[in-house]
Amino acid sequence: MKNKGITYLILTTILLVLVAALAYFNTDFPLVFYLTFFGQILFIFTVYKVLTDNYSTKKTFEDWYEDYPDKKE
Repeated sequence: MKNKGITYLILTTILLVLVAALAYFNTDFPLVFYLTFFGQILFIFTVYKVLTDNYSTKKTFEDWYEDYPDKKE
């Protein structure tokens, strides 16, 4: 896969939403606690992976947005 950062981000989001759902339904405290702990570690790892990702582009701010072209022409 070309961009692993987004994969980690999706996994972290799913895990932390699952923790919120389990807490809402009064699941056992140790399960919620350890999933929260693991989710926070995964979140820190995800931020590290996204920030150190070797991604480059040739686009600049002058290219505007790809889905909304600039009307200067």
